[in-house]
Amino acid sequence: MSIHSKIVGSVGHLILDRTEKANAYDRAHLEALDAAIQSVEARCSVLLIRSAHSTVFCAGADLDEMKSATPEDAARLYSQSVFTRLSRSTLVSVALVEGFAIGGGCELALAADIRIVGQSARFRLPETSLGIIPAAGGCTRLTALLGPSIAKQAILAGAEISAHQAIGWGLAIDGSPDPMSTALRLCETLSQRSPEALYAAKRIIDSYAEDASLQEEREAQSKLYAQRNQQ
Repeated sequence: MSIHSKIVGSVGHLILDRTEKANAYDRAHLEALDAAIQSVEARCSVLLIRSAHSTVFCAGADLDEMKSATPEDAARLYSQSVFTRLSRSTLVSVALVEGFAIGGGCELALAADIRIVGQSARFRLPETSLGIIPAAGGCTRLTALLGPSIAKQAILAGAEISAHQAIGWGLAIDGSPDPMSTALRLCETLSQRSPEALYAAKRIIDSYAEDASLQEEREAQSKLYAQRNQQ
């Protein structure tokens, strides 16, 4: 399987390793991702999500599978439920992003509690150019993290967010010159703190009107897939 998980000390690691597809995920990979999150959650309080390769974080949904997706698939939107499980998990999750985080890969990074970037990191949500929207939490979480203005630039116009911008806007922590070491140090620091206190604080910080917004994403995506299939 192209999703690996392991425990190192008191920190869980979730490693994306599908090089031939730039770590793009299909249904099977999402199921493996979901299972790995639940497995680590039962044993740790901190999770590091990273790619096995520094050239790309995740290219999002597998385009071959997207071509056959139906409005019903969009209404269920399994990727949204997996990323929401991560976002609401008792785990404190850290995404180490090096290279591109595109589409659903960007949404996976947004679902993490903290992001660390290398200088090659790039965030992009190109869905509107395909006649759909970032519905795995992208519209909801990018707006919550950076506000409507930047969210509109990224989602409506497809503007790329560079590592420099992500750091300057507070979306991510600068991992230079060694992003992996920076991520490991942060995870170790987090693992030494009270899991109960971390989760309580996380729950309060995230207590905005997320459910309604995520539901709107699913409904809009279903309608857009229906329109696309009629063309």
